[in-house]
Amino acid sequence: MGDRLVEGSDSMGVSSRHILRQGPVLAALGRTAAMAARQRVVGDGEHAPVLPGRELHDDLPPRERGLIDAYVRQVGGDPRAYRGLVPPHLFPQWCFPLLTRTLEGVPYPLLGVVNGGCRVRVNGPMRDDEPIQVRAQLVSIEDDGRKALFHQRVVTGTAAQPDALEIDVYPIVVLARGDGDSGKRERARVPQDARELLRRRLGRDAGLSYAKLTGDFNPIHWVAPYARASGFRSVIMHGFGQLALAWEGLVRNPLGGDVGAIERFEARFTRPLPLPAEVGLYRRGAQLWLADAVGGPAYLEGSYAVRG
Repeated sequence: MGDRLVEGSDSMGVSSRHILRQGPVLAALGRTAAMAARQRVVGDGEHAPVLPGRELHDDLPPRERGLIDAYVRQVGGDPRAYRGLVPPHLFPQWCFPLLTRTLEGVPYPLLGVVNGGCRVRVNGPMRDDEPIQVRAQLVSIEDDGRKALFHQRVVTGTAAQPDALEIDVYPIVVLARGDGDSGKRERARVPQDARELLRRRLGRDAGLSYAKLTGDFNPIHWVAPYARASGFRSVIMHGFGQLALAWEGLVRNPLGGDVGAIERFEARFTRPLPLPAEVGLYRRGAQLWLADAVGGPAYLEGSYAVRG
C-alpha cells in the first residue's frame, strides 16, 4: 500500500476571491456557449475548417502567487517546492481561452465536447514573475461518424523559456452511440501487479474548488442537477484536475519531491470520476492509473518520463 492521504478538498477550503482572477477563462466559456447557440439558431459552422488552423498568439501577465499556492495545495502538492515557479499542470488556467478560440467555426456541437486526454512535454521551468506567452492551433479533426477527435496544440512559456511547455490536447465530441458490441473499446483497468502510491479523498465540492482556482466552471463539475441532466449520476471531477492529482502524486512518491523531474506526462481520461470519491494512484513502471482499486476500471490511464 502507498501513503494514505485524507484530502479536505471541498470548496470551503478555497477562497472565492480566486474567482476574480478567472475572467479570461469565464469569458471563454461564455464564448463557447454563444458559439453553440449560434450553431443551433443559424446553422453556423456547417463547413469544414481548413486544417491545420491558423496559429493564435496571446501575451498574459504573470500568475498571482497566492493563486499558485492555493492551487498546489488543492491538488496535493507542496507550495514551498514551487517557490518562484509555475506548476506545469496549471496550464489550463491560462491556455484554455486561446484553445477555445481555435475551435471557432468548427461544424460540431461544442457544448458536447469532453476532455479525451493530453500530452505535456516540459522543456524547462516557468518563473512566476515573468509574463506568459501562448501559441495555440487546431491541428486536425478525425471524424469516424461516431465521434470527432480534435487535436489542439499549444506552446507556452516566458521570454526566458518561450517553449517551456509543449502540450497536445484531445477533446472529443460524441456524434452517435454504437450498436451492440460494435466500436466498443475495452475499459482500461489497473493491472494486478500495479503498486498503489497513495490514496486521495475528494469531497463532493472538489470540482467547485478546482473551478475556483482554474476558471473551468463547466456546471457538470459542480452543479448536481445539471450533471444528472447531462447523463452523470453526480458531479464529476475535471480531467485536468485528475492529471494534476496524478502528477503531484508522482512528485511526492516516487520522485521524492523533485518538481522538475518530470519531462513528459501523457494522460487519457477513460471514464467520468463521480464525486465524492476516494481513489488510488497506481503505478507499474512508467505507467499510471487513477482508480478505485487494483483490478478495477481506471478513470485516468497515463504514462510519464523523467529527465536524464
